[in-house]
Amino acid sequence: MKATHILIFSLLICFSGVLSGQKAGKKIVVTGKVTDTGGNPVAGAVIFIDNVKTEQVTDVRGIYRIKVKPGESQIMAFTLLNGACEELINGRTEINLVLTGSSPENPGKISGEGDKSQSQDKKGSKKPGTLDVEKTKIAVYQDIYDMIRGRVPGVNVSGKNITVRGVSSLNVSTEPLFVVDGVIVNAIDDIAPETVKSIEVLKGPDATSYGTRGSNGVILITRKKGIE
Repeated sequence: MKATHILIFSLLICFSGVLSGQKAGKKIVVTGKVTDTGGNPVAGAVIFIDNVKTEQVTDVRGIYRIKVKPGESQIMAFTLLNGACEELINGRTEINLVLTGSSPENPGKISGEGDKSQSQDKKGSKKPGTLDVEKTKIAVYQDIYDMIRGRVPGVNVSGKNITVRGVSSLNVSTEPLFVVDGVIVNAIDDIAPETVKSIEVLKGPDATSYGTRGSNGVILITRKKGIE
């Protein structure tokens, strides 16, 4: 009789272990609300898991819902205007996040890789003034100007005004010449950041091929193939 009891007890332990293992391997659903310091809901905040951008964003009420894999430990909400807020998951299924306006400590890590705001030329050396978007997993950008700001060296961006540093010109306008896919354009407002392949800044001798039009510097934007 004792042997039978021991066998049944052992089977129950094994069965419980199997159930626990199955449960541990399942994703959990985490929901919550993202607000600013005034308690107002923040719509359009992007959700990151362990500093990796997901496709999830908050709705107009600031609500998000996301499935989290076992082993994932941190959740973060981020917007350009409101900053970021990060919390440990610790098995919780409801996590509310308050954006304080501060930026993440390591924006390069959030973007998926380090800050690679320079690409290499044919000799393998770094070419200053170039942002290779395909080699850089870009974080969230509000528009093309926000993409250029802080990511493309050698330029100053204030709102929609762009000036190339180190350029002196007698022209009334200080705006550089914009060249998109080899074509000179008057404005770049309609270019979505996600369609951009690379951005390069030319000045001085490098811009002379554009004549006086390039005296304020030239910004070359190359878009991904198939983008009109």
